[in-house]
Amino acid sequence: MSSVYRKTDKGLAEIETRAHRLAPRLRTALIMVDGKRSDDELRKLIMTDADGALKSLLDEGYVEIISTTPQKPAPAAAPTPAAAAAAAQAAAAGQRALDDVRRKAIRSLTEQVGPVAEAVAIKMEKAHNWEELRHSLEIAQDILRNTRGNTAANEFGERFLPPGT
Repeated sequence: MSSVYRKTDKGLAEIETRAHRLAPRLRTALIMVDGKRSDDELRKLIMTDADGALKSLLDEGYVEIISTTPQKPAPAAAPTPAAAAAAAQAAAAGQRALDDVRRKAIRSLTEQVGPVAEAVAIKMEKAHNWEELRHSLEIAQDILRNTRGNTAANEFGERFLPPGT
């Protein structure tokens, strides 16, 4: 079964105030919870003991399950014209690429600067398109420049920002 989690009021308060002083691993997992991703998707983002982190956040009241669906095979798609199918595949590939860049950039940023990255990581999570993500990536690059120096900022930019940005 696959579950979708969202932050509770306690979880939102922790993000804003750090009142409960969550361990960094749990705090990072809490930031990733957005009410849209299933636990399968969160496992890919959290990586290190994702099930344990989600269980801890759930048990301590920082997140709640908003939906649970049994995992079943995807229904067969109805035949579509070739052009529509190609456009759908291109859109899906673009979204997967956006999600992949976003996930890797957040991980890289939080590994390098820790809690300083929190606000921009949340902005990256909310990015729905490349333009919104690019803006957040530029902010992340500035944070790296200020905290880790030009070398780290340039490496981040080369890895995640499109050329000419």
